[in-house]
Amino acid sequence: MSLERRDFLKLTAAAATVTAFGGLGLDLTTVHAAAELAKLKGSKQTTSVCCYCSVGCGLIVSTADGGKGRAVNVEGDPDHPINEGSLCPKGASIWQLTENDRRITKVLYRAPNSDKWQEKTYDWALKEIAKRVKKTRDAAFQAKNAKGMEVNRLEAIASVGSAAMDNEECWIYQQMLRALGLTYIEHQARI
Repeated sequence: MSLERRDFLKLTAAAATVTAFGGLGLDLTTVHAAAELAKLKGSKQTTSVCCYCSVGCGLIVSTADGGKGRAVNVEGDPDHPINEGSLCPKGASIWQLTENDRRITKVLYRAPNSDKWQEKTYDWALKEIAKRVKKTRDAAFQAKNAKGMEVNRLEAIASVGSAAMDNEECWIYQQMLRALGLTYIEHQARI
C-alpha cells in the first residue's frame, strides 16, 4: 500500500478529530443501560448462589411478573463477599440452564454401532443404567486381591461428579459409589 503525503495528512486529521470528539462524552453506554432497565422493569430480584463449582459466587436473579414468571436476567451480586459482582463465563451464562431453547429435555439413546438417536422414557433409562451397573459389578467386583487380602473394590466403573450438585448431593452420591466398591471417584467442577 502506498500512502502519499496528502493522504497521510488527511488520515492524521481524521484520527485527531475522532480522538478529540471521542473525549467529549459521546458515549452510548447510557443507552444500553436504559435498555437493560426497561427489560428489568416490573421484575423481582432474588439472591442466589451459582451451582457450578464450590466457590459459591452470589447471583441476583431477575424474574418477570413480580417473581411468578421466567428468569429474564442473571448477574453477579455486588454485595456478595466472595465474588463482589463478578462472574466466570459459566456463571454469567447460568440462565441457560432453564431458558435455553436448545436444551435437551428428553432421553436420547444411541444403540451400539448405530448412527441414529432414539427417544426413550426416563423409566427405561434408569432401569437400563441400573441393569448395566449391576452386570458390570457382578462381572468385575474383586473381593480379594492377588495376595488374598480383602479389598472389596470395583475398578471397572469410574465416576466423574457433576458441577451442578451441591455438597449434600455429592455426599450421598459418593456414599452410593463407595457402597458399590468404586475406587475411581473424581469430581470436576468445570465440566
